[in-house]
Amino acid sequence: MGFHDFYRMSSHAVIFNEQQQVLLLKATYAGCAWGLPGGGLDQGETVHETLRRECQEELGCDVKIEYLSGIYYHPTVNSHAFIFKCTLPSDQQIHLSEEHSEYQWFDFDQLSPVQKIRVEDCFNFDGQVISRSF
Repeated sequence: MGFHDFYRMSSHAVIFNEQQQVLLLKATYAGCAWGLPGGGLDQGETVHETLRRECQEELGCDVKIEYLSGIYYHPTVNSHAFIFKCTLPSDQQIHLSEEHSEYQWFDFDQLSPVQKIRVEDCFNFDGQVISRSF
């Protein structure tokens, strides 16, 4: 990769509820897709800072970062996604930003193929960070 080449990085949270369902947000942009909370790194941010900022913006609350479970390269958008296991404080209520129209807890079998892999890697985390390319 050359010095002036462009590529993206993002940080995303896998948050489970008591029924082991995964929290996804429905975007109000780019096809209104469902996705994990999180987003792109701003210049000068670490992956952890980005995750905290994005979750605060998108969910209206802080998350507790437990661990980094995987790093995934997506060649179609020339991007690496950092996936973290996170929890919401029990007393926090979700308040969506204008970037998302709704949130929902999804069962594993309802996830897209890519999301299934990321969430399964997170759920089965054994201390070894996974690295995959799609």
